[in-house]
Amino acid sequence: MARRNDPRTIRGWVMYDWANSAYITSVAGVLFPIYFATQVVPPEGVRILGRTFDGPSLWALVVGFGAFVLFLAMPVLGAVADRSGAKRGLLALFAGVGSAATVALPLVGPGRVALALGTFLVTFVAFVAANVMYNGFLPEITTDDTIDRVSARGFAVGYAGGGLQLVLAIAIVAGAERLGIDRTTAERLAIASAGLWWGGFSAYALGRLRDRPVEPRPSLLEMARAGFARTWATTRRLRAFPNLLLFVVAFLLYNDGVQTIIALTSVYASETLGLTTPVVLGTFLVVQFVAVGGALLFGRLAEGLGTKSAILLAVAGWTAVAVAGALLPAGRPAPFVGLGVAVGIVMGGVQALSRSLYGSMIPEEASAEFFGFFAVFSKFSAIWGPLIFAAVGTLTGSTRLAVATLCAFFLLGGLLLALVDVDAARASRRRWRIGPDEVEVAR
Repeated sequence: MARRNDPRTIRGWVMYDWANSAYITSVAGVLFPIYFATQVVPPEGVRILGRTFDGPSLWALVVGFGAFVLFLAMPVLGAVADRSGAKRGLLALFAGVGSAATVALPLVGPGRVALALGTFLVTFVAFVAANVMYNGFLPEITTDDTIDRVSARGFAVGYAGGGLQLVLAIAIVAGAERLGIDRTTAERLAIASAGLWWGGFSAYALGRLRDRPVEPRPSLLEMARAGFARTWATTRRLRAFPNLLLFVVAFLLYNDGVQTIIALTSVYASETLGLTTPVVLGTFLVVQFVAVGGALLFGRLAEGLGTKSAILLAVAGWTAVAVAGALLPAGRPAPFVGLGVAVGIVMGGVQALSRSLYGSMIPEEASAEFFGFFAVFSKFSAIWGPLIFAAVGTLTGSTRLAVATLCAFFLLGGLLLALVDVDAARASRRRWRIGPDEVEVAR
């Protein structure tokens, strides 16, 4: 295992953000939602349980269902990773599966709704599962005085990598005529290129990461049994750590709003605002490169104001974004691009600092397990925003009203975060006693 704050290890760690951001930006964020809504779903929509769903509403349901699957699986997976000392191997497995499935995504043709959703769910689950392993390395390779800066650096590098890959995707789509292909084929090639980017740069990152040694290594059955046992034990004992629990609930709320906006922006822009694919792609590109500076800016703000205060500032910014998004005029690219600049500034701040604040509150020897919980609450929160969006949009016929409802998540989450005693939460992590198969709390 590399020593803490080792430059080579940290470079490898942040490069995985560079690798996987191609998927979350180009594929999950922009290209595939548009491709799914315009090419895969029939114009008349899809009937499910007697109700017809259009592209945006069906996509929201898919995102919510994927979050539910992850809610069930992630904490056990993290516990197994800690027990086995195999975070690097599991990171390689999920990154490989996710990147391969991403390359396969554009092979799904019009009308194959179930196949498209199933393949996308594989990529989505693999992406998040790999991130549990990736995040689990953070407390092991940093110290309390560097964790905020390294986390922010990871997001900044990720935004840059995702942005550059998005440039490639835009070049493929915009240059379709020169390449002698139609627009749909160009979109398919752009999606596949993101999968190749994810897989290729993951190999570089994996070459610089090392697992914490665990001897003797248990069998797969023993790891699974220990994973379930430790997950249940940790869940029961979280109430003994009220500030950690309060932060998790606050994160659950404000992250719900963030994840919903990120997941549904492209279909909202194309279907509700009537903006073209090049405009949406260009705006996401602006968001990515502004977010590089935003992540670094909020990393600096955390050093001066404190991590919690900096997150609260970012949450306030997200509230303003939700209000402005609901009021955007249709058919006008300039306001949409301007709002994208605002999103880029606050996006890196809330994501990077929430990760590092949580990482400073948890026991290092069970970091993957606790980041499994972090992924669970992240994805548990991401269930409700898309479902509420779909419900409000379907029942009222107004996706603008659905966007406005997201303000409640930011306001409630910010209020609870303000009540968290960060110093007490960081001190309490010394009370955890992590055994091979059980978790205890020191008095």
